[in-house]
Amino acid sequence: MPSGWAVLGDQQVLEGYSLLVPDPVTESLNDLDTEARARFLVDMPLLGDAVAACTPAYSVNYEILGNAEPALHAHVWPRFSDEPDEFKRGPVGRYPKETRDSVPFSSERHGTLQAELRACLERLLRE
Repeated sequence: MPSGWAVLGDQQVLEGYSLLVPDPVTESLNDLDTEARARFLVDMPLLGDAVAACTPAYSVNYEILGNAEPALHAHVWPRFSDEPDEFKRGPVGRYPKETRDSVPFSSERHGTLQAELRACLERLLRE
């Protein structure tokens, strides 16, 4: 990505969960100059567009929290119609930790999606 790196999350309970990490790494969105800040905030929904195009998500949620990791990163969460009702409408952090951690990323299981996301992002960035 022009602002940094798009990666699939270590956990894939919501398949397609991705992160945008700036390059160079910085602590906060507020630490970026205006141009870098704007680029990061343009790249974030581009990553969401790719996630939406490559998964059956009905919606994509975005989070920039900054209180757990001292490094800027944006979470891009696909949301699915078959999620349990008690978790469907709130932040993904409401899922129990054991559920969130139950589907670790693996190249074998998620490699095809990873390649599809890469191709979609390359196309979107050319447009």
